[in-house]
Amino acid sequence: MNGIEVRDGHPQVLLVEDDPGDVRLTQEAFHQANPSVQLHVASDGVEAMAYLRQQAVQGTALRPDLILLDLNLPKMDGRQVLASIKEDAGLKTIPTIILTTSEAEADIAKGYLLQANCYLCKPVQLDAFEILIKSVSDLWLSNAKLSQKRLVE
Repeated sequence: MNGIEVRDGHPQVLLVEDDPGDVRLTQEAFHQANPSVQLHVASDGVEAMAYLRQQAVQGTALRPDLILLDLNLPKMDGRQVLASIKEDAGLKTIPTIILTTSEAEADIAKGYLLQANCYLCKPVQLDAFEILIKSVSDLWLSNAKLSQKRLVE
């Protein structure tokens, strides 16, 4: 059982990313696409799981509406994080999108095998990245119907 607080209000996004430049780009892109998004950042897989399991240092962790997950992370890679999320009854209903530079077919296949909701490659151009984040925001935070309930098994 996890202790993530469920609430109404601003969309909550957990970005699991170790590259400070990519974190800043994502923050700016969400600010332009949807200023109401509250973006929380975990810089490695262990920190992400601690946040999701409300062991985060900063106190009460809000249940994210969406997780953006890089694959190549220190301490615990994105594949391990994804597997842990999808094995946890309290977390597996949170849409988890892989957002990475890898275009390797093996990574794409493994991501979907581990039940990623989507696999996206980070564009190199800034404009393309901003368009991608706007698309993610429009689909997952504006149009998709998301559950805040954890599954009971």
